[in-house]
Amino acid sequence: MLRRPVLQRLCLRPVLALLSLAVAGSVTSLAMAQAYPSKPITLVVPAPPGGVVDGSARLIGEGLARQLGQPIVIDNRGGASGNIGYSHAARAPADGYTLLTSYSAFHLGNPALFPKPGWAQSDFVPVAMVAVATNVIAVHPSIPANTLPELIAYLKSNPDKVSYASQGSGSLAHVGTEIFKAQTGTQMLHVPYRGSGPALQDMLGGQVQLFITTPPSVMQHIQAGKLKGIAVTGKTRHPGLPQVPTTAEAGLPGFELEGWVALFAPTGTPADAVARLASAIKSAVETPDVIAKARAAGVEIRYLPPAALQEVVRSETAAWARTIKSANIVVQ
Repeated sequence: MLRRPVLQRLCLRPVLALLSLAVAGSVTSLAMAQAYPSKPITLVVPAPPGGVVDGSARLIGEGLARQLGQPIVIDNRGGASGNIGYSHAARAPADGYTLLTSYSAFHLGNPALFPKPGWAQSDFVPVAMVAVATNVIAVHPSIPANTLPELIAYLKSNPDKVSYASQGSGSLAHVGTEIFKAQTGTQMLHVPYRGSGPALQDMLGGQVQLFITTPPSVMQHIQAGKLKGIAVTGKTRHPGLPQVPTTAEAGLPGFELEGWVALFAPTGTPADAVARLASAIKSAVETPDVIAKARAAGVEIRYLPPAALQEVVRSETAAWARTIKSANIVVQ
């Protein structure tokens, strides 16, 4: 028979072993948290160089590198309406060293537009929203309307007599204009183009009469009187078009259309890494230098932490899915 002290020691050994493992695990987690990041971080950009998404990623990367003390690598993986870059980021290790530079039109629209996009929103966790690009409702001078109420009244009186441009089926302009139509009870014909350039060319020629697009692409034409700026679709007026009211100021507060850029991490990324990144991003993008550079590039810095970004994704995804279904939008 074992004596009581010996029996107690034998019983305590498994408990002590488990405690040792738990303590070791806590120490290891703490060391990892304190060490992160210890190597370069890659920002996957689901678009080619140039444009709002790529420009925002490079602007964020500059400030983030200073905050974290590690290089930021920009990895452009454009194609398939962003699905190539998204799929690549979704398969990356969930260790905090690969982030997705997400664009709202891809993030919100692609799950409803593509039967098998190769990724799902659940593959990512939000890190931070960093920037938004507002839009302006521009019309050709042949449209006898100078205000938003006048435009809506004209469209209602002339159903399907006006054609509107977009950068392609399923694009921000396409889905956004369909949301506008639904909210205002108007009808227009959609003409998809391969990018803003060809759309703007036909807009100036009068082949299409309405285009909801980013202000930098149409500002000079509005200022020259070749196009009319009816309303800015963001929360505030655009500094390049101070005379153009917002949709809310013009009498349509329920319609806003902004393209946002945000960072996401693969699902499973440690919470402490996400928190570290979110804090560093906030410090990086809210500096006067970054704000000024963003404004010069036609975007507005707007930081949102993970929980607030997740709520934006939840609410806007539902709106996009309803519009894509009701308007029977398909990718061509």
